[in-house]
Amino acid sequence: MSPSLPSGVVLDSGRGGLARLAIDTDACAAELYLHGAHLCRWQPRNEPHPVLWMSEKSRFEAGAPIRGGVPICFPWFGPRAGDASAPVHGVARISAWNLDGVILGADGSVNVRVNLDCGTLASPHVPLDLVLAYELRLGRGLSMALTVTNPGDAPITFEEALHTYLAVSDVRQVSVAGLEGATYVDKVDGARRKTQADPAITIGGETDRLYLDTEAAITLTDPGLGRRIRLEKTGSRSSVVWNPWVAKSRAMPDFGDDEWPRMICIETANAADNAVTVPPHGEHSMTATIDVAAG
Repeated sequence: MSPSLPSGVVLDSGRGGLARLAIDTDACAAELYLHGAHLCRWQPRNEPHPVLWMSEKSRFEAGAPIRGGVPICFPWFGPRAGDASAPVHGVARISAWNLDGVILGADGSVNVRVNLDCGTLASPHVPLDLVLAYELRLGRGLSMALTVTNPGDAPITFEEALHTYLAVSDVRQVSVAGLEGATYVDKVDGARRKTQADPAITIGGETDRLYLDTEAAITLTDPGLGRRIRLEKTGSRSSVVWNPWVAKSRAMPDFGDDEWPRMICIETANAADNAVTVPPHGEHSMTATIDVAAG
């Protein structure tokens, strides 16, 4: 039985016939697919432009990831070491999640809770007895919280990310601040480790950087859209900045050849050196909060 839904929230069939929670309130418009617990849209009412970017070439089908929005990477980030047959970025983003409940907050935001029991997944790649709970608060701001519970008797180590795609006017004109001084793994340059010397990151080519040991808030400034997007986080020690540029976008069938200028990924993560180990009967929570302001 589906949980009761407040006014302005509908559970229906979205693209590809996949179950979708459609939200239309005075505070925002949003879409959350239960496939991957994938947030495909969040746009505050006072914001004239989409905040999350979606590829027009994205697939909406069982077993395939959705391209854009906020995919959940779990329990590994990127290709799985030693297992070339495993899906990139794990199984959470290609699995069907369960809807626990939806309530309307006092501030007009919609609070959604979904879950995924990894022990029920018919996948040879996930021998993990873990339970995931994902809570979103969708209003004039956006808050996402991923909690991983280990009900077993042995510690379990995993990687995770909220792989957030942000819409921009032109990625060549934006700047990303908040990571100055951090060490990053430059995946475009043979995974060499470097230090972020400049106060702001600008994009002038393919960019794929995993920033380590940083809990800092990040601000994306977009002069073309006249706005600043601020991302704050807790329980996260890694951040990722990514844009595929020309060649890589053309190599991805679910990414339009000419879409790369209109997006940038700024991801809240725990990966590589910052992988998380949860003790027996313990849990770990990672949150990301996004706010949009003029500027």
